[in-house]
Amino acid sequence: MERGNFATKMGIVLATAGSAVGLGNVWRFPYMTGENGGAVFILIYLFCVLLLGIPCMISEFIIGRHAQTNTARAYRMLSNSKVVSFIGIMSVLTGFLITGYYAVVSGWCLQYIWGALLSRLDGDPAEVQSYFFAFSQHPVKPLFWLIIMMMLTYIIVAKGIRDGIERASKVLMPTLFILLLIIVGASCMLPGAMEGIKFLFRPDWSMINGEVFLSALGQAFYSLSIAMGCICTYASYFSKHTNLASSAVQIGVIDSVVAVLAGLMIFPAAFSVGVSPDSGPSLIFITLPNVFHQAFGSVPVVGYFVSLVFYSLLSLAALTSLMSLVEVSTAFCQEELRISRKAATLMVICSASVIGAFCSLSLGGYDGLQLFGKSLFDIFDFVTGQIFLPIVGFLTCIFIGWFAPHKVVHDEFTNWGTLPGTFFHLYLFLVKYICPLCILFIFLHQFGLI
Repeated sequence: MERGNFATKMGIVLATAGSAVGLGNVWRFPYMTGENGGAVFILIYLFCVLLLGIPCMISEFIIGRHAQTNTARAYRMLSNSKVVSFIGIMSVLTGFLITGYYAVVSGWCLQYIWGALLSRLDGDPAEVQSYFFAFSQHPVKPLFWLIIMMMLTYIIVAKGIRDGIERASKVLMPTLFILLLIIVGASCMLPGAMEGIKFLFRPDWSMINGEVFLSALGQAFYSLSIAMGCICTYASYFSKHTNLASSAVQIGVIDSVVAVLAGLMIFPAAFSVGVSPDSGPSLIFITLPNVFHQAFGSVPVVGYFVSLVFYSLLSLAALTSLMSLVEVSTAFCQEELRISRKAATLMVICSASVIGAFCSLSLGGYDGLQLFGKSLFDIFDFVTGQIFLPIVGFLTCIFIGWFAPHKVVHDEFTNWGTLPGTFFHLYLFLVKYICPLCILFIFLHQFGLI
C-alpha cells in the first residue's frame, strides 16, 4: 500500500508543531503557570523542554522515519521483542483513547464561539459559571459540537497527508498565531497589564521547590504530545533528508513560544481586573469570560471581538491536535486492516465519537457512567495522562537508549552521515539516563510516592 508523505519542510514543522500546540498550551500551560509562580515555572519549563522534550521527540522521530509505517508496526520492526511491540500498540491505544475525551473539550470550544457570538458570556461571574455547568452537563448539546468537531477532523484527515493534514496545517497554524498575537496585543494594552507581564517575566526565586520542578517537567512532557503516537506517526511521513534534530528543536521552540504567548494573552488581562492568576483548570471556561467582560466592558464591541477571537483560537488549537491524534489510529487501521484511508478515518472518527459521547454524558451525573466516584471523562483523563503516557515515554527512552540497534539510531540522527553528529552522544546520554529518570520521577510523584 502506497504511503503519502509531507511535501515540504515547512509542512513537516507546521503539522508536527500543530500536533504539539493544542489545549495543553493554551489551556493547561497558563493555569499551571499561575499555580506555580509565573516566571520561575516558565524558566524551568523551557529547561525541561530542552532536557526531556526534544530528546524524546527525536527518539520517536527515529522510530517512525526508520520504519515508515504506523506506530504499532514501527516499534515491532526495530525489534522482535514482544515487549517492544507492546510499546507501539500501547502508544496507538493511548492516542485513540485521548482522542475520545479530547473531542469533548474541543466541542466545548465551539460552543463558546457560539456563546460569544450571541453575547452569552457577558454576564456576571455566577451566570458564566452557571452557563458552563449547564452546557457541559447537558445530555445533547455537547454531543452536537463534538460531532461537528469530529466531522471537521474527518474532512481533513481523510484527504491524506499532503492534501489534508499538510495543507490544513499551513492555513491553521499561521491563523492561530495571528489570532494569538491580536489578543496578546489587546491584553497587554490594558491598564495595569504590566503587573501580569512582570508575573510572567520577573522570576520570584523563592517560589522554587520540588513541586514546581516536577510540574514543569510534566507539562513539558504532555505539551509536546510525546508518547501518544502522534510524533512517531508523523515522522513515518518524513523524507530521508529531514534533519530530525533540527526539526525537533524548531517544533520545541514553536510550542514554547505559543505557550508563553498564551500566558501573555491571559495574565495581563487577569491582573488588570484583579483576578487571581491561580484560578486552576476553570481559568479558560469560567474565569476568562469574566476577565474579558470586565477588562473590555467600557468598549463592548472590543470585548465581544476579543472573546470571539479567543475561543476561535482555542478551537483551532484543539483541531490541530485532533488531526494528529486521529491520524495515529487511522494509519494503524489503514495498514493493519488493509482498508482505504477514508474507511479507516471514518472507523476511527465514529468509534472515538462513541467514547467521547459516553465521556460527555458521564459529566451529567449518570450513575452508570461513574466509577469510584469519578466520571468516565475523569477516568479516561487519569488513565491516559497519568499512567499510559509516562509508561510509554519511559519504555521508549529505555528501548532507544539501551536496546535499539546503535547503528540505526546513529544513521537516522545523522541522516546516514550527511549531517554532523556533534550532539549525538549528548542525545544518547539524555535518552539513556536523564529522560527515563525524569519520567520516572513524574510518574511516582503523581501517586505521592516521592
